Amino acid sequence: MAVCYISGIGFGPSPTFQYSPNRTIPFSSNQITTTTLPRTKALSCFHHATTSVQPTFSFHCKTKTHFPFRPPWPASNKPTTISSAMSSGYVQEDLPPALDSTSDPPPIFDGTTRLYISYTCPYAQRVWITRNCKGLQDKIKLVPIDLKNRPTWYKENVYPPNKVPALEHNNEVKGESLDLIKYIDSHFEGPSLFPDDPAKKQFADELLSYIDSFYKTVTSSFKGEGTEAGIAFDNIETALTKFEDGPFFLGQFSLVDIAYAPFIERFHPFLLDVKKYDITLGRTKLATWIEEMNKNEGYTQTRCDPKELVESYKKRFMVIKI
Repeated sequence: MAVCYISGIGFGPSPTFQYSPNRTIPFSSNQITTTTLPRTKALSCFHHATTSVQPTFSFHCKTKTHFPFRPPWPASNKPTTISSAMSSGYVQEDLPPALDSTSDPPPIFDGTTRLYISYTCPYAQRVWITRNCKGLQDKIKLVPIDLKNRPTWYKENVYPPNKVPALEHNNEVKGESLDLIKYIDSHFEGPSLFPDDPAKKQFADELLSYIDSFYKTVTSSFKGEGTEAGIAFDNIETALTKFEDGPFFLGQFSLVDIAYAPFIERFHPFLLDVKKYDITLGRTKLATWIEEMNKNEGYTQTRCDPKELVESYKKRFMVIKI
């Protein structure tokens, strides 16, 4: 269980898998033979296309400029698997302001699908990325919540656990980020973000089970020498060598990349600033993965300012530079 609380980022019980330096992590053993295939240059985020409606992009950027963009028509009606973002432009999505204790509630349970997030929460960011990469900007409305000045109606009328993310859909509200990214992928139109291949499905489950252990290992090293963090990032490097049909965890872009991206986005600049430790040094697969993720506009529009992330982590983990 991983959620964002008012005091900052938090997570629930430990996963069943725990890493030990003397124990082989599940995704470093039982390697299977993979066939190298040409990587399709596909768009990572697009609106679902039909034979009568031409899709458009709707994304956020810091400027107010709008870039009209129309992706190629899909070759068939078969669900499309995302590989990487290769688009040349996109239409900005104007993000609404965060709602606080003084804000009126939206018309809850009126048939509108809403995603309740915080712009700074990595768990909510996972679901936001998934929404974008499925091309659901017009199907799922963003409702940002100010976690430091949370409206009372959110707990009373929307989601009693009082956490983000939460998804209002079909007169129900669901929570928990990993559950929600799977739910959105399977219940909404758009390119598939989870593989059909049994070996990749199994590996995806192992990686998703490892993510809380990865988070704990890295964050627990913030006040130490960082050796444990190095082991954690070595594990990520090893995982990225499993499949050869693309630069992502499962070869092609998937929910696994979405699950890890918000945390690596934070760890990278923080460790570089505080520890002078570059997580990509000597890890070419990880460096390439970060580079490819930064081409994915469905992800990049959700990113925070790295400087703000560093300062937030310094406060959260009480890091003091001498």
